[in-house]
Amino acid sequence: MKDITMKHSNGEVTVIWRPSLCQHAGNCVRGLPGVFDFKRKPWIDAKQATTAEIVEQVKKCPSGALSFLMNHEGA
Repeated sequence: MKDITMKHSNGEVTVIWRPSLCQHAGNCVRGLPGVFDFKRKPWIDAKQATTAEIVEQVKKCPSGALSFLMNHEGA
């Protein structure tokens, strides 16, 4: 399987999803359904919650498939 990495940003934080690691536990969807919605393409919309909410939810990913990077102004 290819090691695909997808990135979605709200300007302050970038959510990184590596599908090859995903165990489909569903924590992300249950925790922030506005951001994580499998029925939508792309399924991650980082503009649907605050940066703090996103960071806290991503930290709960049991497989490590979701991670985040804080964006720096001017980067």
